[in-house]
Amino acid sequence: MDSLRVTAQTRDYWHATTPPAVQHAQAWLAQPGHQLLLDSDSAYPARLRDLSDAPPALFCAGDTDLMNVPQLAMVGSRNPTPAGLRHARQFARHLAARGLGITSGLALGVDAAAHQGALEADGITVAVTGTGLDRVYPQSHQALASRIQEQGLLISEFPPGTPARRDHFPRRNRLIAALSLGTLVIEAALRSGSLITARLAGELGREVFAMPGSVDNPLARGCHRLIREGAKLVETADDILEELGPLLDNVGKVPSSSPRETPPDVHDKDYQHLLKHLDNAPRSIDELVEHTGLAVDAVSSMLLILELRGDVAMAPGGGYQKCRP
Repeated sequence: MDSLRVTAQTRDYWHATTPPAVQHAQAWLAQPGHQLLLDSDSAYPARLRDLSDAPPALFCAGDTDLMNVPQLAMVGSRNPTPAGLRHARQFARHLAARGLGITSGLALGVDAAAHQGALEADGITVAVTGTGLDRVYPQSHQALASRIQEQGLLISEFPPGTPARRDHFPRRNRLIAALSLGTLVIEAALRSGSLITARLAGELGREVFAMPGSVDNPLARGCHRLIREGAKLVETADDILEELGPLLDNVGKVPSSSPRETPPDVHDKDYQHLLKHLDNAPRSIDELVEHTGLAVDAVSSMLLILELRGDVAMAPGGGYQKCRP
């Protein structure tokens, strides 16, 4: 413990934890870029202190300074329409390019599209997880989580080794809402965790935004309910910037401290090889790895890019299928 040069408060935190968990967490913290932030630390995000049950400690991977930049939470369906994915990615890219951090929960669908859009703009993105940071849920987001750690920040109140559990995600949602100046919901059913995030944001005095949709789209009903209850209807990303107004005085262009990563070429032979093994019948990542001979992390990363482009989609029962001929 002393070799980690931790504070007395941190040692007290460890003493309340079982020894095997301590050893596992120590091993995780010894890795580059991994930190434990206590609520007694000056770097602890001020906005989290608005919570009556603010976590006593946060496990972090990435740049912890990003927790205190102005952020917008973007949440929505895990199974959005192609239009929902496109909106999430485009809004995040536009807002991140203006210097607004994009915060979400690393989930499938809208969450992933929001993180990806921010990364494409060389912007700031923060992912709050419902597991320990030594685990990625869903596993298909391993590549995305690695990029977020390199360019942004991963946060969890759960110690390393904690698996995904149903009751962890509402707890994650309250951190997403508290860290942000406002929450934007893009496509949500009437029974959706995204509505929990929006409700918590409203209770904390944060702005709540919702994107309207077709009355025939069941994923628009949650957003329509929020609008009826007072959420601000948005049609463009600039609607959000205008509404947040004075809170964004210090937000401008993102400093370009590192060169922009070249966007992936979906016409590359590996992408085309992967697409040849996709059709209208859903295929799991394991099947695609077996049939293509590509590495699992490469397949996961390429599927993410293709899903955000609208070339492939996750099937309701799991697996991926082609959307376009």
